[in-house]
Amino acid sequence: MRRKRESALDYHQKNRRKVKRTIVQFVILLAVGILLYQAVFDTKSYTEADHRTWQNDKGFIAISYFGVGRSGTPKLIAKDHLDEQLQALRNQGYVTISQQDILDFYNEKKPLPEKALFLSFEDGRNDSHLFAQPLLEKYNYKATALSYANKMGNSDNKFLQPKDLLNMQESGFWELGTNGYRLTYINIFDRQGNFIGVRDENELPTKNHVEYYNHYLMDFIRDSNMIPIEDRSMMEARITQDYDQMREIYTDTLGFVPEVYMIMHANTLYGGMNRLVSDVNDANIRKTFAMHFNREGTAYNSNKDSLYDLTRLQPDPYWYTNHLLMKIQRDTQQKMKFVHGDEQLAQQWRLESGAEEFKGNKIVLTSPPAEEGRLFLDNSSGSQDLRISAKLEGNVVGKQSIYLRDDREKGSFVRVTLHDNTLIVEQKKAGQEPVELFSTKLSEVLWQPEDLAYDKATVYTKSQTEAGAPEEDEGYPVNIQNTRQMDIVIQGDKLSVSVDNAVKVNQLAIDSAIASGGVALGSAYSEKNKQDDIYDGVFTDVKISSIQNGASDQEQILFRNSYTGMEKAVNRLKDAFTTTVDWVMETF
Repeated sequence: MRRKRESALDYHQKNRRKVKRTIVQFVILLAVGILLYQAVFDTKSYTEADHRTWQNDKGFIAISYFGVGRSGTPKLIAKDHLDEQLQALRNQGYVTISQQDILDFYNEKKPLPEKALFLSFEDGRNDSHLFAQPLLEKYNYKATALSYANKMGNSDNKFLQPKDLLNMQESGFWELGTNGYRLTYINIFDRQGNFIGVRDENELPTKNHVEYYNHYLMDFIRDSNMIPIEDRSMMEARITQDYDQMREIYTDTLGFVPEVYMIMHANTLYGGMNRLVSDVNDANIRKTFAMHFNREGTAYNSNKDSLYDLTRLQPDPYWYTNHLLMKIQRDTQQKMKFVHGDEQLAQQWRLESGAEEFKGNKIVLTSPPAEEGRLFLDNSSGSQDLRISAKLEGNVVGKQSIYLRDDREKGSFVRVTLHDNTLIVEQKKAGQEPVELFSTKLSEVLWQPEDLAYDKATVYTKSQTEAGAPEEDEGYPVNIQNTRQMDIVIQGDKLSVSVDNAVKVNQLAIDSAIASGGVALGSAYSEKNKQDDIYDGVFTDVKISSIQNGASDQEQILFRNSYTGMEKAVNRLKDAFTTTVDWVMETF
């Protein structure tokens, strides 16, 4: 009898598990189905802006994304982050312009909108269209989808095919462009110095074992001693053939060759590469295209720039919205309206430099270019004994600081900094420079080879090529993110710091002259990051308490932004659902 009851119980439990699995699978399929429906059956039409109101004769910005993913990767921006960035740009007053608008601006001197934006998505990825289409409809934005010619008609579902591209163009939200015929690398050496030669992108998906490479159109093909194996005529014939094949494929599959080109890779043509290689590229580009975005790194194109040497900004997937706005502000010298997020939380802090966003349980502090971002907790002035806990979740390469007893009038403070995976404690007395009291390197941060995918998209100048591949700086790729749990107690003239629940600083003596002051957060870029001098410090689940009457069990909470109760449960469920959907989409 007992066995029967146990069998019946097991049967019901199995049934419940099956029901739960079925419900989860249904929800996931429904979510994916909605996304596919939105992408396939576009329900909105693009509305052209009124050109009669345009008066800008100075220039425009260009922003180009590698691709868009559901939750984001080292290569693809998350669709929610893209939404936030496009919304912020729209709130600044940016209006998207077409390829023809740019041609008319340079060739006919026709004006642009006051804040003109040329928006594009490179690589011709299906997921970029899937996730970007609803956002273009939402903000009535037009974008250019760039593709590789050799992906046309090859039945690779990862990439948009000719029929897809033509349908996108008909919607009015999209125009077409190209990154060229193919993405192929030449003159490759691995980390051991072995010569690999020529490989297509799909043969080097992560490049984690590669020390040096160049792009197909950027140099002579060389041997293991970096000596050219082709003469000038052979090089010119090889490069010209790539352009010829590209023109032929686009003409056959689309009926035309796109007018806009973004060469792979940027910032080399006309600047450092072999002049003979540059000349043959230039001749083919001018023969084939109406405009060329040759450069990357800055967003602004002025009326004095050339149609064949335009520039675009390629935001990294890890950039928060204010990071993008800070970069545009520097490039355009136009004041941005930064995103603040939760206004109630923001009102408790005083921004001293940079830009802050209170996003859920995160405080994202974006530094100004080459300077420190500073955020001061208003009700903490005059504090003495404090307990602070927070997760520091910014990129490993960078500086995230917590200031204690920060007295701006005297110019004194105690500072705990996470700098390039090193914990540093400093104190500053009135009228003196900061003095380091303690420093230790923290445990290694683990990262996967695929995290390196775009960090190593580097090509060197002709002189560097002939000298061989330079050695890399020691350290971490600039895009690697990590979380460190920080717990800090300052009481009397003693400071203790724990990282990831391990005591690193125990009762360190602090100068008695630094007796009181407020709490501040800081963020700054690391000089190891040669690509970007703006940094997003991310402080999550921050709790700041004042220790009362010297008793560590008597505390007054000055600030707290962590999720609690139902809000915490809902966010955990949301994270679990997101992880599950991502797994399904990547697996199937």
